[in-house]
Amino acid sequence: MSLLTNVMDHSLDDGYAEAAARKQSHGDGGMPKTLRAKLGLAGGLVLAALIVTVGAAQARVEAPVVAKEREELIDRIDRETEAADRLEDSVDELRADVSARQREALRDSGGGDRSTLVGILSGASAVHGPGVRLVVDDAKDAGAGGDGDARSASGFSDTGRVRDRDMQRVVNGLWESGAEAVSVNGQRLTALSAIRAAGDAILVDNKPLVPPYTVLAVGDGGPMSDRFQNSADGLYLHALQENYGIRTAISVEDDVRLPAAPSVTVRTAQPITEKGTS
Repeated sequence: MSLLTNVMDHSLDDGYAEAAARKQSHGDGGMPKTLRAKLGLAGGLVLAALIVTVGAAQARVEAPVVAKEREELIDRIDRETEAADRLEDSVDELRADVSARQREALRDSGGGDRSTLVGILSGASAVHGPGVRLVVDDAKDAGAGGDGDARSASGFSDTGRVRDRDMQRVVNGLWESGAEAVSVNGQRLTALSAIRAAGDAILVDNKPLVPPYTVLAVGDGGPMSDRFQNSADGLYLHALQENYGIRTAISVEDDVRLPAAPSVTVRTAQPITEKGTS
């Protein structure tokens, strides 16, 4: 009877009783793990929904502010662009006024036709007359040529792209062939003009140009064209065409028009003395 009484009084093992007491002290209260996981997931979803709701509300509040700032920035850009255009127009007007005063002063001092010739040769005056049109363009399958040396050992372009040195030779060849005035893509060249490169772009007087490059030269059209094509620079251009696919086309024109150079800097000047005076 004592054994049965002991079993009835101690039906649960002491180890299980100790584990149940430990859970109770940690606050689990005997809650199943699946229930705890579901409650945790529900709490996370509620928190995520709260964050999304707050973010959406904040975006709705800030949207008008962002739109207003964008409109103000666009208006400022438009105003500054208009101001720059007005300044550019003013510069053109002042430049034209200065050129007119220079021509008038030369006429008054006896310069006459000499002032006109000086204006043409220096690039300070627009000019038109017979001449040559030369178009130089990249090859159809021109490579980017961004990295590495864009020249082969022979000195020619090995990427199919026209380089600044190619244009330098073209322009110098036209000068040597009798050109009196030259422009590249509308940029009038002067004695101080520079043709350089910035990456793959060609700069004429620091203004970037894009192909095709149209070179206009005023002079004795037919003879000038023949002299250029038979010169070393003309043969150089022909070699670029034959070996690297660079496209060229030259034609004689009855009338080509070249604008005046944007700015001509006078470095030295002296009065013209009339004949018979000392």
